[in-house]
Amino acid sequence: MAKKPTKEELLEKAKKPAADAMKLHADYRGKMQTVPKCQVRDSNDFAIYYTPGVAEPCRAIQADESKMNELTNRGNTVAVVSDCTRVLGLGDIGPKAGYPVMEGKCLLFKYLGGVDAVPICLDTKDPDEIIQTVKWLEPSFAGINLEDIANPKCFYILDRLRAEAKIPVWHDDQQGTAAITTAGLINSLKIVNKKIGDAKVVFNGSGAANVAIARVLFHFGINPGNAIVVDSKGILHKGREDIEEKKDQYADKWNFVQTTNAENRTGGLTEALQGADVLISLSHSGPDVISAEQIKGMARDAICFVCANPIPEIWPWEAKEGGGQNRRYWQVRFPQSG
Repeated sequence: MAKKPTKEELLEKAKKPAADAMKLHADYRGKMQTVPKCQVRDSNDFAIYYTPGVAEPCRAIQADESKMNELTNRGNTVAVVSDCTRVLGLGDIGPKAGYPVMEGKCLLFKYLGGVDAVPICLDTKDPDEIIQTVKWLEPSFAGINLEDIANPKCFYILDRLRAEAKIPVWHDDQQGTAAITTAGLINSLKIVNKKIGDAKVVFNGSGAANVAIARVLFHFGINPGNAIVVDSKGILHKGREDIEEKKDQYADKWNFVQTTNAENRTGGLTEALQGADVLISLSHSGPDVISAEQIKGMARDAICFVCANPIPEIWPWEAKEGGGQNRRYWQVRFPQSG
C-alpha cells in the first residue's frame, strides 16, 4: 500500500508549478509562436502567398466578404483581450505583467480546441475605449475572448459588445467559469443525492465569476432564497446600506441583497457556511483564506468548489480534514478562471 504523503510533501508539490513556470517561461521565451500553414519551398512560393498572387484572393474578398473565412485564417482566429485589471488573484497588475496569462489562454485555445488565438493587452482602463478597440479589431478575428477585466465594468463591456459587435464576444471569467461550475455542481449533487432546488449554496466572493455563476445556477434551479453571497465586508443582507448607496454601480450585488439570503443572516463566511450544502468560492488567492474550522460547519456530504487563482483559498487536504470521515468534498481548480 502506498504511503500517504505528509502535509509538507503535499505543500511542496503544490509549490512546484510556480518554480517550474519561472524556468520554462524563460527557456521558451513565452509559450506561443506564429508558424506558416503553407509550404514554402523556394522564392517562387512567395509570389503565390504574397505579391503578386495574393492580390487575387483580395479581389475575391472585396467582391464577396463571405469568402474571407475560405481564403484566410480569420475564421479560426480569436483575440484574447484584457486591460489586466483583475488578473488571477493578483489584481490590477498592468498589461505587461498580465501578458503571460493572456498568452497562456491562447495556449489553451490552440492545444485544446485547435483555435489560433492572439493576446491583446490594452494600455487603457476606460471601458468605452476597450469597447471601441474591440470593434476596430473585428475585421481581423472571428471572435473575442474578454479576459481578466475588473468588476463592475466587465459587465458593461460584455453587454455592450454582445449587442453591438458583429462577431461573438464572451467573457471567460463570467461565461466560461459559470458553465463549468454549473456542470460540476449538477453532477456533484447527483452523487450525494441532493436536489438542486433544496441545496443551500454559499457564494464566497462577489466578483465577475461568482455573479455569473449565480445567474446561471439560479436559472438551473438553485433557489435564490437558499443562497448566501459573501463579499469582503461579510454576508449580503437587507441591512447592507453600503451596497444600497452604490446600487446603480453594483446592480448585481443590489439584486442579491433583495433576492438571496431569505433567513437574512448576518456576519461573515463562518456564519454563512453553517448548514450549507455547497460552497462556491472565488475570492482571494490563498491559502488560509478559508479554514478547516469553517468547513466543519457545513452540512453532511457538502460540496466545495474552491477556485481562487493562483492558489485556492484552502488546500484540499485541509478541507478534507474539516469535513471529517462522514463527508465528501470536491475541490475544483480552474485554470482561468477559472
